[in-house]
Amino acid sequence: MTDDIPARALVSIGELARSTGLAVRTIRFYCDEGILEPRRSPGGHRMFDADSATERLLLVRRLRALGLGLGSITEVLRGEQSIAEAVAAESARLDIEFRSLAWRRASVRAVETAAPTQRAERLALLSAAQDGGAVHDCLVRFWWRILAPIPRCDVAGWVCWNVPEPPADPSVDEVVAYAGLAALAVDPEMNSVVRQHLWRMQPDLIRDPRELYADVGDVMVDVVTLITEGVRPRDGSEVDRFVNAHATARGEYDSPRFRERLLTGATDTDHRIHRYWALTAQLFGPRVTVGPAYNWLIDALAHSADLADGPARRT
Repeated sequence: MTDDIPARALVSIGELARSTGLAVRTIRFYCDEGILEPRRSPGGHRMFDADSATERLLLVRRLRALGLGLGSITEVLRGEQSIAEAVAAESARLDIEFRSLAWRRASVRAVETAAPTQRAERLALLSAAQDGGAVHDCLVRFWWRILAPIPRCDVAGWVCWNVPEPPADPSVDEVVAYAGLAALAVDPEMNSVVRQHLWRMQPDLIRDPRELYADVGDVMVDVVTLITEGVRPRDGSEVDRFVNAHATARGEYDSPRFRERLLTGATDTDHRIHRYWALTAQLFGPRVTVGPAYNWLIDALAHSADLADGPARRT
């Protein structure tokens, strides 16, 4: 025995088990894990301070009931983190777990509700996009490659606005749409198709991609307002500024010939681009992203080229 703790304050492992409702083997396990520190009687038996051991075991049992692991509980008992910190960490872990389960549930239902003739195709689509967070990272990397000449710090806001976050509790339609975006992003041809759509002809002649990106971005802001107001694509200052930005970036001037070149050989009608932005709109709802705004500009540019050429172009 010890001098500072009287013999009557110590209890055996059996007595501690009866007072706490825990099995003797569980208490032995906690001792082996260092969660509970026993004393030894002269005969070598485990003995415990009744009050402190009971309080410690009750805390362990309560934290275990919340699902906390022994590692976290040990840190609490050692004073390495507070109960509040341990519970907050567990809550964050559960959020991730629930999002993963919600994604899997929606994916399973998406396959279940698909028409028999489409089930195999949908299964292949969803099996390649099993984790929403991983798909989001894939989409972000895709746009970083497209906008590669621009420093990432400059395009962070653009990416945040135009890349949808994975829904926390997705519906069947949402999980299918998100998986569809992932499939497009890994399409081997999609990178070059979208780059040509955005940067237009002869991107190697662009003197300052960062300046072009900024100038076109300013035009986009105004175009988003027009789309929100229901204005259809038409010739105007927005098109003039867009063309001037591209011409200046290449050391040229706005002209009918230059406008024609901006449209020639472009990938504006590629179905994959339009599908990408249609799926994005399905996830974003009413938000106007760069896709519709850019398409508005290209349609307006084509309209201006038609007007410049007159009836001869339309015959």
